[in-house]
Amino acid sequence: MRTIAHISDLHFGRADPAIVAALAHDLKESAPDLVAVSGDLTQRARRREFAAARDFLQGLGLPVLAVPGNHDIPLFDVARRLLQPLDRYHRYIHAEDNPFYVDDEMAVLGLNTARRTTFGDGRLSLSQIAVVRERFERLPPALAKILVTHHPFLPAPAGPRQALVGRGLLGLQACEVCGVDVLLTGHLHRGFTGDVRSHHVAIKRAILVFQAGTAVSTRLRGEANSYNLILLDPPRLSCTVHAWDRHGFRPLAPTRFLNTGGEWQRQE
Repeated sequence: MRTIAHISDLHFGRADPAIVAALAHDLKESAPDLVAVSGDLTQRARRREFAAARDFLQGLGLPVLAVPGNHDIPLFDVARRLLQPLDRYHRYIHAEDNPFYVDDEMAVLGLNTARRTTFGDGRLSLSQIAVVRERFERLPPALAKILVTHHPFLPAPAGPRQALVGRGLLGLQACEVCGVDVLLTGHLHRGFTGDVRSHHVAIKRAILVFQAGTAVSTRLRGEANSYNLILLDPPRLSCTVHAWDRHGFRPLAPTRFLNTGGEWQRQE
């Protein structure tokens, strides 16, 4: 059995200190096997913001896998944006753009979808899609396989439509071949659970999506701050949203799935 805390869109520089402290307390209490951060650790990619994000993550004392988001690339410093877009991210957070974590029960791959040439949208490169296959194809089928990106593969169920990650279908086709079970994404500041087949009809096998809201920032889009706590207990899997209620993070009713014959089915 494994647990993953999925946090996203921290936006240090626009983070609420009380919520930051509450999240740190929650994560230390639950002690997940991995903290997966799906991008936008900072608001404007400034050094002090990256330092705050680094101090928060290191202070957890837990394994962390993080990927950058579009806010982690400088916006106004044009020279740095074009020539060294992720220099500060690499210095403060993670040396790898596409980090990989594997143990006896799960394999988690992060892919950087942020691009210097776009201001909000994201994209997968062909070489990253090849990395998906290289990392996951060689692993035993019994391992839970999870992909972490900042930009989403599914639109939110309601509300304004935003662009999905570029080359998303090609990435999903690689995930389907490799037996990826779950996608962890952010960017929308809205939390929901879905199956990629609801939007990508070319995909024939269930790949679950757990979208995270903004964990600690004041940049809300109609939802409370939240994070996901994912429990992997084959053949079962569940995702519990922990939502901020001004006093702490409170768990909502979990969304449960059962794997039957290689197919994830939602349990009511």
